[in-house]
Amino acid sequence: MRVFALSDVHVDYDENARWVSGLSTSDYRDDLLVLAGDLTDRLSLLETSLRAFAARFRRVLFLPGNHELWVVRDGRDGDSFAKFEAVRRVAAQCGVETGPLREGAIVIRPLQGWYDGSFGTPSATLRTMWTDYRACRWPDGFDDARIAARFDALNDADEDFAADAPVRISCSHFLPRADLLPGFVPDSVRMLLPVLGASRIDARLRRWGASLHVYGHSHLNRDVRLDGVRYVNSAFGYPGETRISARALKCIHGDAG
Repeated sequence: MRVFALSDVHVDYDENARWVSGLSTSDYRDDLLVLAGDLTDRLSLLETSLRAFAARFRRVLFLPGNHELWVVRDGRDGDSFAKFEAVRRVAAQCGVETGPLREGAIVIRPLQGWYDGSFGTPSATLRTMWTDYRACRWPDGFDDARIAARFDALNDADEDFAADAPVRISCSHFLPRADLLPGFVPDSVRMLLPVLGASRIDARLRRWGASLHVYGHSHLNRDVRLDGVRYVNSAFGYPGETRISARALKCIHGDAG
């Protein structure tokens, strides 16, 4: 059995959606897929895509990214917390899991989160340009830190889930540590650090004992080992991002993993 990783497929782009529908319906029937967020903010398209993945893999674990929580097209009558729950309901209807799963010796645990200021304080320019600040809606009094704390609290229930499993893989949409952003990226990208992740995610995965962590969000494919943990970003990315994204499934455990 193999485990594959993928994130940031952004099926709002027709080219990306065609890639999903063109995946083999036979090659991955015995395999697991970790889908680390940012498929689409549209629930109808989310359902179509999740059903496509579920039909191709033995089991699929999906955790919402920031795009799924946008309410400008769907969920206008609620806030982004309500959209989060709606996304998880759609996943369940598609036979896709959003909580921790165990398959033999392999355990995969999703870590919910949001950026919390631990990577830096967003500048006024970043707050103006970053779509989340316009496309998400939160209850009164919720700033980034309080949003992140509420999502992080969802992880408490799974703190001890299968902590004795031989293969422990955790996953998040957001980056768990700032140094996962490569040093070669230009300042125009580095200014995004405050909205890329949260260090509390790394604290969670290390306390649980994960040896491998899958993340997304940055669209920068990486496979590195830091302080004893392997970190993998297998972002599909936007159609024009062929230089930074492999735009393919990545086997992270099992044959070739």
